[in-house]
Amino acid sequence: MSSTKEVAARLREAFNSGKTRTAEFRLKQLKAMLNLMKENEGALLEALKKDLRKPNFESIISEVLFTKNEIVCAINNLTEWMKPEYVEKTLVTKLDTCFIKKEPFGVALIIGPWNYPIQLVLTPFIGAVAAGNCAILKPSEVSPNSSQLLSELLPKYLDKDCFAVVCGGVKETTELLEEKFDYIFFTGGTHVGKIIMTAAAKHLTPVSLELGGKNPCYVDKSCDINNTAHRIAWARFLNMGQTCIAPDYVLCTKAVREELVPALINCLEEFYGKNPQESEDLGRIINEKHFNRLKALLSSGKVAVGGQTDEKDKYIAPTVLVDVKETDPVMQEEIFGPILPIVDVENIDEAIAFMNRHEKPLALYVYSADNKVVKDVLERTSSGGFCSNDCIMQMTLFSLPFGGVGDSGMGMYHGRFSFDTFSHKRACMLRSAGMEKISALRYPPYGSHNLSIIEWTTEIKEKGSVCCIM
Repeated sequence: MSSTKEVAARLREAFNSGKTRTAEFRLKQLKAMLNLMKENEGALLEALKKDLRKPNFESIISEVLFTKNEIVCAINNLTEWMKPEYVEKTLVTKLDTCFIKKEPFGVALIIGPWNYPIQLVLTPFIGAVAAGNCAILKPSEVSPNSSQLLSELLPKYLDKDCFAVVCGGVKETTELLEEKFDYIFFTGGTHVGKIIMTAAAKHLTPVSLELGGKNPCYVDKSCDINNTAHRIAWARFLNMGQTCIAPDYVLCTKAVREELVPALINCLEEFYGKNPQESEDLGRIINEKHFNRLKALLSSGKVAVGGQTDEKDKYIAPTVLVDVKETDPVMQEEIFGPILPIVDVENIDEAIAFMNRHEKPLALYVYSADNKVVKDVLERTSSGGFCSNDCIMQMTLFSLPFGGVGDSGMGMYHGRFSFDTFSHKRACMLRSAGMEKISALRYPPYGSHNLSIIEWTTEIKEKGSVCCIM
C-alpha cells in the first residue's frame, strides 16, 4: 500500500473503534489544539511572514486569534451541540421517542488554501474534530512554511491514529482523492473545486466547497465617503488583497467616484505612507506566477493611484483603477491581489443589473446611509454573505454561517455551522414492541374504516387547526 493508503486505513480503523465518538475525547483534542495555538504563536507568525510577508498584526487577528476563538466556541458549546434534537410528533407517534442524532460522518479530508494557510485549514478541522470525525489535513504546497509547520505540530498535540497531515502538491492531492472519504471540505478556486467535486462523485462523497468569485461593492451617494474609503481600502488591501471575501470591484456613479478616488488615495498614504513598498504593514504576493498574473491586469482602465511593481520583491503597489469597462481583463476573473477597479454606473438599478449578470459572489457589499438602498440591494441580489457599510466583518461572527452559493461554493461553516457540516443528522424513532392493535390498522386486508382512522391520526392540518401533539 502507498503511504496515503496507509494513512487513510489507519484513520478508518481508529474511527471504527469508536474512540472519537465521546464528548470527552473530542474536548481533549480541541483543548490540545488550543494549546498548540497558544504555545506556538511565535512559530506560526514566523511561518506566515516567510510565506506571505504577512504583518504580525494581520496574522494575529485573521489567523491566530480567529482560530483560537473558533476552538473556544466549540469547547464552550460542544455538549449542547451533541444533544439529540427532539422533534414534533403526530397523534399516531405520540408515545414514541423521536429525535435527530448528530453523528460523525467518518473520515474527512480537508484541503486548505495558501492565502490564510493556518486559519482556513484549521477552522474546518475544528468542526470535524468537534463532530467526532477522524480527518486528514492537506495544506497548500504554495505556502510551504505554514504547511510544514502544521505537519510538525499537529502530531505532537493530537491523536496520531485519528488525525494526520499530508503535505505535497498535485500528485499527493490526486492520490488522496482516489481514496474513499466520508466527507471532503475544500477551500480554493472554482476550477480546482470542480475537480474535487468530480473526484468525490466517484464515491458519492458529500462535499463543502468554499470557493470565491468577484465580490461587488456598491457605493451610494448618501454614504460617508471618508468612512467608506477607509473600510474599503482596509478590506481590499488586507493580506495584499489575497482575501476571498475582499471587495473585488466598486460600482458607483461618476459623481461618487470623483469623491471616492481622492479619499482612497488619502487612505493609502495614511495606511502605508508615501512609499507603500517600505511599509511594514503591507504583505507580498505569494509567488511569481500570481505576481505576473496580477501585473497583466494593470493594463485595464486607467491607474488612479499605485501601479508600481517589483518582480524581485513580489510587490505590486495598492492600486485603484478607473474608467474600467465590463469587458476589461480585470473584470473577467477574481483579482485576488492589491487592485481595486471602479466601474461607473448610472444608478442603483444599473448596479444591480450588473451584479446579476455575473456569477453569484461569495460576498456582496453596499455602502449607503439610506436603508431603502441597502434593502433594495439585499432583496434583489444573491450572494454567499452580505454586509452593509463595511466589508469582511460578516465572517467574524460565529453565529452567522460562512459559505458561498452557485460558483462561489456550497456548504457553510463557522461555529455551530461547522459542527453541523461534519455531522450526519440521523433520524431516530424508538417505538414500543407492544400496542399491536394500533399497528394492525395499516395491515392488509385494507378497509375503509381503518383508512379513516389513519387519515384522522396522521393528517397535517393547516394553521389554525391542531396539527400535531408534542
